[in-house]
Amino acid sequence: MAEYKMLIDGELVGAASGETFATHNPATGEKIADVPKADRSDAERAIAAARRAFDEGPWPRKSGKERADTLRAIAQLIADNSAELSEIESRDGGGTIRKAMLADIPGAQSAFEWFAQMAETQPDRIDLEGSPFPASNNYVLFEPLGVCTGIIPWNFPFIMASWKIAPALAAGNTSVLKPASFTSLSALRLAELIAEADLLPPGVLNVISGPGGTVGEELAANPMVDKTAFTGSTEVGRRIMQLASGTVKPVTLELGGKSANIVLDDADLDQAAGGVLWGTFMHGGQVCESGTRALVQRGIYDEFVNLLAERAAAINLGDQLDMNTDLGPLIDRSQVETVERYVALGREEVGEPIVGGAHPEDLAAGLDPNAFYRPTIFAGVDNQARIAQEEIFGPVLCVIPFDTDDEAIAIANDSIYGLAGGVQSGNLERAESMASRMRTGTVWINDYHLIDPKRPFGGYKQSGIGRELGTQGYDIYRQAKHVHVNPETSGRDNHFHYSLLSGNI
Repeated sequence: MAEYKMLIDGELVGAASGETFATHNPATGEKIADVPKADRSDAERAIAAARRAFDEGPWPRKSGKERADTLRAIAQLIADNSAELSEIESRDGGGTIRKAMLADIPGAQSAFEWFAQMAETQPDRIDLEGSPFPASNNYVLFEPLGVCTGIIPWNFPFIMASWKIAPALAAGNTSVLKPASFTSLSALRLAELIAEADLLPPGVLNVISGPGGTVGEELAANPMVDKTAFTGSTEVGRRIMQLASGTVKPVTLELGGKSANIVLDDADLDQAAGGVLWGTFMHGGQVCESGTRALVQRGIYDEFVNLLAERAAAINLGDQLDMNTDLGPLIDRSQVETVERYVALGREEVGEPIVGGAHPEDLAAGLDPNAFYRPTIFAGVDNQARIAQEEIFGPVLCVIPFDTDDEAIAIANDSIYGLAGGVQSGNLERAESMASRMRTGTVWINDYHLIDPKRPFGGYKQSGIGRELGTQGYDIYRQAKHVHVNPETSGRDNHFHYSLLSGNI
């Protein structure tokens, strides 16, 4: 069984208390490893290390090119260890090995490469047009914020770690990252690889594992922290905002969703069914921007619903480390229980699901069927039903009929969330018109879940604040400073503003 340590101030260490907690394979319940259980004092130690590294160390004073070279070295480190990292990610979090190998690990590598490009190409200074009255020179400097903390969820731990670490370091900041307690291993292993390769000065990157209620809250509230970025539930996001407000530090929040995937009557039904099923059931629906509301135009409704049911029933559940598995287990029994409660609620609100609604019965030996849940579809759902309004974070799809494009937009926007959405249509002009009216941060047309580091990602309404990735995801880690230069170094000929105080000056 592997031994994992935290990274604080360039050293691989355990928790100060010596306490650990276990992490398990959710498919079997098998213990994988013991993980350091940090407390508030460990968080304070990591923050202090990051503070010293920013205030006194070389990292913020390196050129963008130098920082870019380091980020590319980290990207190469990820590529060189991709097989090991993929297995850790899949075993610890329950996502399929196929997803880890083809999306999670390459996606994290791409994030480091993209932000390396940002560090190298985005200007640290922009000269402004001179002012003749009074004569002056003006420019804007873009500077790192300082100590940046990141708090990430359990559903995509490795790629989420890259989204928090890479832009912060690229912009010249120092960082403290806390992975979720369920899935700490891949972030801790990345920290270990970086430390062993001696790629960063001590304190520039710190990775600590422990409970959100103590460690996470310290990362948001501590006055030595200059920025906090959080990905997780809207409920916890509100708490992060409250904690950060004590020192008025900026926050980036990527929160919950209840995204609408609109299927228009001119869509290719086979392609659209794939888009809806992929949009909902990828990673067991444990995705914040999942298209868990399928809005289907009434003229194709019955045919499309039958197609969804037929194809959903064929999704293969099994061992997440098997390349033939489509869906692995849910993250934890508590998440399974949440799904069970919402399915029971759906039965009360809507009736029997047209497919799913139970644990699988045909799993291989050694797998716990109570850790898995079959893809479940409720048809004929009213958008006001709780299963259509509340984030379930599991493999549950609500199919909602509509008649007109305007009605579809009204239903799609009738949510406290606005993280993502989709439009499935054979008419791109019509689809793009629909996309422009959806109040959501990302819209995929004839696709779903395609996220690229070059494209901004984030939400409207209670789905969050700010954007990650893209150029926007780099700029939020920098301050803008205006510098005004009076070219007159002596005399008062150009000091017109003094005359505003006294005509005798």
